[in-house]
Amino acid sequence: MTSLAQKLASALASRDDRNIRRRLPSPDLSLSHPPITGSATEDPATAASAEAVATTGIIAITTTSASTPVAPSAAPGPAPTPADFSSNDYLSLATSPLLRARVLAALHAAPAILGSGGSRLLVHGTAHAALEARLAREFRSPAALLFNSGFDANAGFFACVPQAGDALVHDAAIHASVHDGARTSRIAPGRRRAFAHNDVRALRNVLCALRDECAALRTGTASVFVAVESVYSMDGTVAPLCAMLDTMDAVFPAGNAHMVVDEAHATGLYGPGGRGLVALLGVEKRVLARLHTFGKALAASGAVLLTNTLIRDYLLNYARPLIYTTSLSNLAVIAASCSFDLLEDGTAYRLAARVLDHSVYFQERLCASLVASSIPPRILSLPAHLQNPLKTQLPTPIIPILTPRARALSAHLLTHGVNARPITWPTVPKGTDRVRVCLHAGNTRAELDRLVDSAIAWAAAVAREEGVGQDRGRLRIQEDVRVMGTGGGGGLLLQSKL
Repeated sequence: MTSLAQKLASALASRDDRNIRRRLPSPDLSLSHPPITGSATEDPATAASAEAVATTGIIAITTTSASTPVAPSAAPGPAPTPADFSSNDYLSLATSPLLRARVLAALHAAPAILGSGGSRLLVHGTAHAALEARLAREFRSPAALLFNSGFDANAGFFACVPQAGDALVHDAAIHASVHDGARTSRIAPGRRRAFAHNDVRALRNVLCALRDECAALRTGTASVFVAVESVYSMDGTVAPLCAMLDTMDAVFPAGNAHMVVDEAHATGLYGPGGRGLVALLGVEKRVLARLHTFGKALAASGAVLLTNTLIRDYLLNYARPLIYTTSLSNLAVIAASCSFDLLEDGTAYRLAARVLDHSVYFQERLCASLVASSIPPRILSLPAHLQNPLKTQLPTPIIPILTPRARALSAHLLTHGVNARPITWPTVPKGTDRVRVCLHAGNTRAELDRLVDSAIAWAAAVAREEGVGQDRGRLRIQEDVRVMGTGGGGGLLLQSKL
């Protein structure tokens, strides 16, 4: 048993001794609320409408009376919806008729769908227990624990699992939830350190510095946690997990360096059954915990932390974002389970292949257009990791278009039927403003082409505008020189300096 495991087990044993250890109650259908059927005096028309909603999910809108005025048929309809390049609905499951039908059927068959009844420590719903067991099995993990969101999972884990004397090393681009958790943890501020984004050498330098400074880390009686994301949401970069794990093992051969991987933007896109980058690389047993969220590619809500049973029990006892809140509703859990059905039957695999194919096409098309149009990089460019035609990084659905005029570009794209949002400081570092493009299975090649063409046209117009401004500036200087040159000896001085 590692030093970390001994400390966690000791804390739980102490709770056992004091009879305050928290455990989930046994799942029991009898604890679920029966569906509400309405009163005996319910209006028949209302009851029929409710039945239609329950069985079809479609609400018919009727007028309130026969005298209600009807809008003229010639009235203009709503403007066409812009092509979505903003949401994180990568697999387009949020608009999938197949997923919609599955969810409605599952809800119709479920004994309870509304609410959850309270905290997981008070009401342990059957749907929650079933989904956790399923995900532990499908993701090849000893245990799984549901959270209301990925943010809650990260904040809860990093706030309580690291012990006094431990250290946290994180990628410079790590999610804010990790920072929030670390700030309330027992990790001393001097033991919380960042390394340059995706830089394995920088990671090694930070780990070596901590090892050299701290005897407890050298002997293995204290632990260092390494927090990374498999795919980063702002840059679309992919973490070199294998190289990082090898580095951790080399610096800390006692096995007291533990990696925690946030797979929020990899879930459903990579690996067998959409199980993420860790599964794709086959390093599940080398990672302490994996976070998978349901609100992005899976078009649901919530998250699951995959780890060992000891840490799961510890989180149940100490993770405040889990303990002191109402858990996911039965509806949310059922919907997430339906999304995982599509991962299991291969539907998501086909959609993911389409998204990643879009990514390769879009990058190549935009790179070629930037070169052909001679757009200055200061106006619009792709980040360095997307410019190399021999790049080996996995394609991702996240492609940042760098520009200091991100809001102007986003507004221009919207007028051309493209919705891609600007991301600016403080969300990203100063000088790295961008329009973040999120690709989806439901996007068409025509939409991709429209996005590229509109962005290039905007950049070309900006370049022309800057050129006109520079020409006007040169004309003003020449005019000043001409005027000043008529005033005696000053002309020779000005000419010599020019």
